[in-house]
Amino acid sequence: MTIDGPTEAFLEMLAAERGAARNTLAAYRTDLEDFSIFFGAGAAQASAADVSAYLESLHASGRSARTAARRVSALRQFFLFLLREGIRADNPAAELATPRLPQSLPKTLSEAEVDRLFIAAREIKGMPGLKTLAGLEILYATGLRVTELLSLPAAALATDAAMLLIKGKGGRERIVPLSDAAKEAAGALRAGYGKQKPRYLFAGRDLKQPMTRQGFALLLKQAALAAGLDPARLSPHVLRHAFASHLLAHGADLRSLQKLLGHADIATTQIYTHVLAERLQRLVEAHHPLARV
Repeated sequence: MTIDGPTEAFLEMLAAERGAARNTLAAYRTDLEDFSIFFGAGAAQASAADVSAYLESLHASGRSARTAARRVSALRQFFLFLLREGIRADNPAAELATPRLPQSLPKTLSEAEVDRLFIAAREIKGMPGLKTLAGLEILYATGLRVTELLSLPAAALATDAAMLLIKGKGGRERIVPLSDAAKEAAGALRAGYGKQKPRYLFAGRDLKQPMTRQGFALLLKQAALAAGLDPARLSPHVLRHAFASHLLAHGADLRSLQKLLGHADIATTQIYTHVLAERLQRLVEAHHPLARV
């Protein structure tokens, strides 16, 4: 479906001013196209009643609360943009209520399972093995998003620096720690290219392009099988969750974790509070006088 001019302008703003990633832009486009299909005209012309009717249709059609919440967020931002640009004099999404989302805990791995993955990755031969081990070491040491990992230049982790500067979502920069094992694995991967000169540390078949997300995910699935784990349980984002959960379990605080993960809002980081709750419960059981009665 062809979208109208105001919608295109909104998407261009997201890309230019907020540095929105391609996948983020695609999601906004899909959400606004869906609304336009329901409304039957350019989304910019909708009224508050139209927006409310659309959300009711999502509920009636059995769409999940998460999908509805994402659509609400997209419409709010879109109409706020139109208001600020003077395209509209009102905001029909201003009074929208966000659907209540079920509390879901992030999928993660135990420390023992991560150890099994590393052991399995070291047994994989050739460049697939070098990429798998380097990816695991870097993701687990830093909590990077997969797009951040695959965007690393070929020279990344080549110095003795203990920290790495990352440019993440929305162009926000943050510093993440590096482990010796991660730097060693990156060095081994670089050496594996031989005389070739890739542009990225995790290069694709075309050495000027990074490896695709799908290609890297396949390496992780193969490592999971070799480690005796269900491949469906492993993804780059699961390793990001493991990084965060294990840090909290060993004493990190939420504010520090927020900075390491690059979350703009501490509320996003608070999905890991179940780890803190479990740690505090163990602390009380081990040290409170009444727990020993």
